Amino acid sequence: MSIPKTHLHNPQYLLYLLLTLFSLQSCSVKKTVYFNDLPADSIRLLRASTAFTDPTIQQDDILNITVQTSDPASAAISNQATPVQAVGASSASNVGNQLISGYLVDKNGYINITLLGDIYVKGLTTFQAREKITNLAKKYYNDPNVLVRFANFKVTILGEVTRPATYSLPNEKVTILDAMGLAGDMTIYGRRDNVLLARDHDGQKELVRLNLNDSKLFSSPYFYLKQNDVIYVEPGKGKAAMNNASRTQTFALVGSFLSLLVVVFTRIN
Repeated sequence: MSIPKTHLHNPQYLLYLLLTLFSLQSCSVKKTVYFNDLPADSIRLLRASTAFTDPTIQQDDILNITVQTSDPASAAISNQATPVQAVGASSASNVGNQLISGYLVDKNGYINITLLGDIYVKGLTTFQAREKITNLAKKYYNDPNVLVRFANFKVTILGEVTRPATYSLPNEKVTILDAMGLAGDMTIYGRRDNVLLARDHDGQKELVRLNLNDSKLFSSPYFYLKQNDVIYVEPGKGKAAMNNASRTQTFALVGSFLSLLVVVFTRIN
């Protein structure tokens, strides 16, 4: 497209071009900002987010369990956790398979603690499991104190993020924003308005789209993550345009190189 020379000397036309370019740039920046529905330089009280629900223990979870008593030596026999391979687990600084010390929940929902025996924990929260194990420990120890937490609470983050991976977390109270931080945030090409969350629920896979541009996310029941959640950030149109431009540039360079070879070959002959 060519611009008539007379327009280039028209101040109103130049101002129109400037405003158009500025508006396009503003739209591009706005797409990369979280919660852009919040006005700048203001304080807004948002409705309280959905109450955090403690996750329940499932098959293949790894539990960190410690039995504490006034006589640590006597409780040592029940604190002999076995290292378990957490396949695909990673952290912000360490990616790959990890050995995690803990108690693996078998396919039937049981863990085995020395002296206390097989204990069914599937479907329990860590608090409920703690109470159950404490009651069993009272048969062998005086005034035991039992600590239970997940050793492999993990989420998987894929797509347009800086560090896509499966992350094993020491704390089960994790939000989708925490997950974005672990993965180094979205790239500039990630769609913040259409993030896919996949969650196992009652034997089925639940799929939901989340808009990280909308402050209503804080009151969403999906704001807090559950173990084994998968987050996928899809690329926007800008990524496709960049790839097309890159391919076009590559073809142009190859074409120029071939043309140069033809010219050199022609002159030599």
